[in-house]
Amino acid sequence: MSDRIIPPSELIINSDGSVFHLHLLPEQLTDNIILVGDPARVDMVASFFDSKTFEVSSREFHTIGGTYKGKPIMCLSHGIGPDNIDIVITELDALANIDFKTREVRDKLRCLTMVRIGTSGSLRPEITIGTPVIAERSIGFDGVLNYYAGRNEVADLDFEKALCEHTGWNPLWAKPYIVSADSELVDRIGADDMVRGNTISAVGFYGPQGREVRLPLSNPDLNRRLEEFEYKGRRITNYEMESAPLAGLGRLMGHRCMTVCSIIANRFNNKANTSYKAGIADLIKVVLERI
Repeated sequence: MSDRIIPPSELIINSDGSVFHLHLLPEQLTDNIILVGDPARVDMVASFFDSKTFEVSSREFHTIGGTYKGKPIMCLSHGIGPDNIDIVITELDALANIDFKTREVRDKLRCLTMVRIGTSGSLRPEITIGTPVIAERSIGFDGVLNYYAGRNEVADLDFEKALCEHTGWNPLWAKPYIVSADSELVDRIGADDMVRGNTISAVGFYGPQGREVRLPLSNPDLNRRLEEFEYKGRRITNYEMESAPLAGLGRLMGHRCMTVCSIIANRFNNKANTSYKAGIADLIKVVLERI
């Protein structure tokens, strides 16, 4: 145990012994976790389980635990946005590595495997709708990781500098951070049939991703500059909202994390597909087999 006792104001534990937002108990936690944004998508994932051992819902956080081919697994929804990832990963880590009775960090730390299955918009003409793209590297426009010590140790600082210089990065925005997903997990889940991408995690869906509906954008040229950007042969592939804080916080905490998204829109040619659930179901089955 560490000498530090975590105060109740810093880690809130509910009266039933569950962690504050997720309402999960330490004994419910499994080593392998599927993360999805939509609470309803948890039911889709769990429909492939052999058995279901528990189900918990609190706000946008919906969890079903069970087994897949005899292996314990759980699926948890995180809702939309990087701020929710900060909540989910911190509370999952607390369930794994903090003794809720003493409020001390355990001597032996537990490593979790977390794979997020999501949807995304492509920034490349060759990455077509329906393509699964792994966020091998994530580019965080959200700023979440900047609040944690050790941020520079897990980030690619040269990549960040080149990106900021090329785009003329607005100093009013959060400084981007660039982190890699767990390489072994990327190889196992991605195999040789998924695109390995450089994925942007935006802080919002509309303006922060260059969508202009009614309000004008502060930098309407940003997406064009992102499409043109190249660093050591790497091009930016797609937009979503959660892969960077997941990969970054996972690396800081010692967990194995990655994101794979099904492309449902192509920002380059302005096409989108809202009938994407069948493709997501196929991707879920592949991830369950390989996790």
